[in-house]
Amino acid sequence: MLPYAPPMASAPKASQKAAAPAYRSTSERPNTIGLIGEGFREIWSRRRLIRYLVQADMKKKGADTILGNVWWVIDPLMLMAVYVILVTVITAKPQPDYPLFIFAAILPWKWFTATMSDAVGSVTGQERLIKQLHFPKLVLPVASVFSGVASFAFGLIPLAALLVLFYSDRITAWLLLIPVVAFVQLVFSIGMATAVSAVNVFYRDLGNAIRHLLRLWFYLSPALYSAKQIESLGVKNPTIAAIFDLNPFTILFESYRNVIYNGTAPLWGHLAGLLVVSFLICCLATWGFKRLEPAFAKVL
Repeated sequence: MLPYAPPMASAPKASQKAAAPAYRSTSERPNTIGLIGEGFREIWSRRRLIRYLVQADMKKKGADTILGNVWWVIDPLMLMAVYVILVTVITAKPQPDYPLFIFAAILPWKWFTATMSDAVGSVTGQERLIKQLHFPKLVLPVASVFSGVASFAFGLIPLAALLVLFYSDRITAWLLLIPVVAFVQLVFSIGMATAVSAVNVFYRDLGNAIRHLLRLWFYLSPALYSAKQIESLGVKNPTIAAIFDLNPFTILFESYRNVIYNGTAPLWGHLAGLLVVSFLICCLATWGFKRLEPAFAKVL
């Protein structure tokens, strides 16, 4: 009688030889539309994290000075005083109710400059978080934009004080449309902040140049002077007129001034066009950010 032999285990099937990988290969990366959608979903799903980052940034900035968050109210007033002295006293070019005229441009511009200054280093300044594989990196520049929204909201306090105390005759129902113009600027700022934050990872010179670029941008915008004054200058110099026409802050400043200073409707048609362009910039910047995102940890 033959000795008992235990049955041999059947050979594993080909599908059981190797487990499916737990990661997505580079060949399976989403296409352009997929990357944009992934970025937008990432921002929406991490909205609580963005709110936390904004609150933390506000507390940090408020704790660095003696007056704390009061500077968000004082700073635009001090800027207004500087430009009022420069334009009305030194250059002797008076403008009716010029403090309110210039404040309507300083308030949104301070929001934009704060956003760009924070956004350009938002990724490079968070090296530890960037090197974490599952950290949603796109929330960093978006959080910097919403931190600027807080400073803009605080800036509405001195605006209200100016209107009530000195320019009560310019208080109209059009003031209620300030958030509408601000929303267009918000979309534009998100796109710009996302772009500069990604580019600065690879070209750190942008962080040094951003202040000078913003200063030049300000002087190439109808901030200190009205768009009509710029138009008269553009008759002699068509290049300057073309620059002002392509400048998105020409539309934003004039819309803010219409509802704050002139008591009229904003530039509806131009705002709508700028909103569409700003959304396209957001899509393009999000695509570029997501494309470059895998290389952030290597560069940092």
